[in-house]
Amino acid sequence: MSAPENFPEIDNGLLRFLTCGSVDDGKSTLIGRLLYDTRAILADTLHAITHTSHKRGLTNVDLSLLTDGLVAEREQGITIDVAYRYFSTGTRKYIVADAPGHEQYTRNMVTAASTANLAIILVDARKGVLAQTRRHALIAHLVGIPHLVVAVNKMDLVGHDPAVFERIRSDYLDFAGQVGIGDVRFVPMSALNGDMIVERGDRLDWYTGPTLLEILENAPGAHGEADKRDEPFRFPVQYVCRPQQSDDPGLHDYRGYMGRIESGSIAVGDAIVILPAGRATRIRDIQIAGRSQPMAIADQSVTLLLEDEIDISRGDMIARDGARPEITQAVRAQLCWLSETPLDLRRRYLIRHTTRDTQARLASIDYRLDIATLRHEPATSLAMNDIAQVAFRLARPICADRYADNRATGAFIVIDEASNNTVGAGMIV
Repeated sequence: MSAPENFPEIDNGLLRFLTCGSVDDGKSTLIGRLLYDTRAILADTLHAITHTSHKRGLTNVDLSLLTDGLVAEREQGITIDVAYRYFSTGTRKYIVADAPGHEQYTRNMVTAASTANLAIILVDARKGVLAQTRRHALIAHLVGIPHLVVAVNKMDLVGHDPAVFERIRSDYLDFAGQVGIGDVRFVPMSALNGDMIVERGDRLDWYTGPTLLEILENAPGAHGEADKRDEPFRFPVQYVCRPQQSDDPGLHDYRGYMGRIESGSIAVGDAIVILPAGRATRIRDIQIAGRSQPMAIADQSVTLLLEDEIDISRGDMIARDGARPEITQAVRAQLCWLSETPLDLRRRYLIRHTTRDTQARLASIDYRLDIATLRHEPATSLAMNDIAQVAFRLARPICADRYADNRATGAFIVIDEASNNTVGAGMIV
């Protein structure tokens, strides 16, 4: 299988992707079709959904049942929660998230998008680009998903008309150009019949591009072009390990700093700095599962031992001295408001950034984005699913990067102190 145009030949690895779009665009059916046509469904699972389909009076198997796992979803025929599925084609492994399409569940889509490397945005060929289509595409862009695929579904319901596909493609490109979305692919398909998903079929012969699976098979993987190992070293301290009881006298003075390397790499002997205090030292040992290692890289959970005794606690950041993040008590960010309770300028919230929690107050709302017109509008509050640029004042400093430079240290969530619910997701600009 050759690489589609604009995607370089790469070593296929794990790909995390997301399906999103407006309600009833066929996201769950698409994933079901992918699993079915790639023979990733166990026999007992296929028997169960076949039985459920027949109980509903359907003559064909309802493939959406493979992802609509909640009883309420099955009863209503919609997806409420984010459903994750895992499958392999033999040349690549996939983790796919099926995000809900209803506007009130946009917060679930944000959760699914935060770890995806590619997003499939479904568009019903009969309806075209809707407001929720735009919202999901914009959120996917804001959270840094580098590759988008617009799947124009239900082409069988518009007579497989190429003019319908071209009109939707033009409308979407106009929207994408206004918000700065760059890497977009377009595929016409019928998830119900399986056209242009795994097999090409014979009803869309006017489309000469790759099938959806061909795009997925050749898309850049989990790290893509910007390998996290090449980014500046960032290690938020999650836990300070001090064994209290041990028969080993060598452990009496043991002090290890545990956490996950969010980006970059580190080796024994490297010079580092503890932030926000600014104390400098070197790495004495790196331990993974109790065993010493000469080095460690991004996404590994490790314990770091330092040459000097320094007062370090959860929420501190370990970085290289020559590539520090910004230490700040004021952040400006793109904010997706996820709560049914509006954002209130008078209230105090809790911001969780990496492993540090700090109280915060909203300093200003720079603008709210109108999804329909893409205009920046003044606002004094934010309602659920609003997207805006805001500024926060923090009670404690955080060690942050721009989200465009580092997704881990450039993101935060907003928590309601009274309910402990997550009410917002922010990307630092």
